[in-house]
Amino acid sequence: MTSAPASSRDTIDLPELAGSLLERLRAERNRVHAITNAAAQTFTANLLLAAGGIPSLTVAPEEVTSFTSRSSALLVNLGTLNRNRREAIPQAIATARDHAKPWVLDPVFVEVSPPRLEFAHSCLAGEPCVLRCNASEFAAIAGEDATPGSVQTFANSHGTVVALTGAVDLVTDGTRLIRIESGHPLMGYVTAMGCAGTALVAAFTALHDNALEATAAALLVVGIAGEIAACGANGPGMFQPAFLDALFNLNPATLVVHGKIS
Repeated sequence: MTSAPASSRDTIDLPELAGSLLERLRAERNRVHAITNAAAQTFTANLLLAAGGIPSLTVAPEEVTSFTSRSSALLVNLGTLNRNRREAIPQAIATARDHAKPWVLDPVFVEVSPPRLEFAHSCLAGEPCVLRCNASEFAAIAGEDATPGSVQTFANSHGTVVALTGAVDLVTDGTRLIRIESGHPLMGYVTAMGCAGTALVAAFTALHDNALEATAAALLVVGIAGEIAACGANGPGMFQPAFLDALFNLNPATLVVHGKIS
């Protein structure tokens, strides 16, 4: 389900780490400030709550600095990029950097909108610890196809972790490469599943000083919760609440059983 090629650093026990970080999130109740798109706000908040974190969601420019400074991590999602979000995002990024808080960029649909792509590049200059995107979004940002080699090169040159999500999630810091195969096709039929899952990535980066490992652990948690939820769901309408229930009840032992490294 998960494969981690050999590297200069010892191979991690990813399921064990995922369970540990999930337990810490529940104990410490870390807050993630999520500037996310209108379609994703409710599900993002519910996913964070189910995992044990605390969400805040304001996109008001006059408030975003205060909320970001009081959070453990920041998520910047470029969906529904209206005037308020365009103004608030640079302020939030600057605040996260000033307070040494990790922040994650989710460049939604940058391949569709040249102005959004330009804005995404300006956000990248703020040095996110993680760039979470799909293959089309990566190709637009990097100017080349999303092959493992190009993704690793981009991560290395930008000093960030790239989490390329899809049927198989690829996570790299430019040196190490982790593939996550957990998940279920029903996840693709629920609006904002990827956007909301990125909030858990942000939460885990605040708990673990290695962004590659934190990102892979968060994606593993989301994928396994999706697999469990799909067992009792006949379609996307049943799947979404089942996913939140699965995430809420997920424990380290289940992660070890479902997330063995191969």
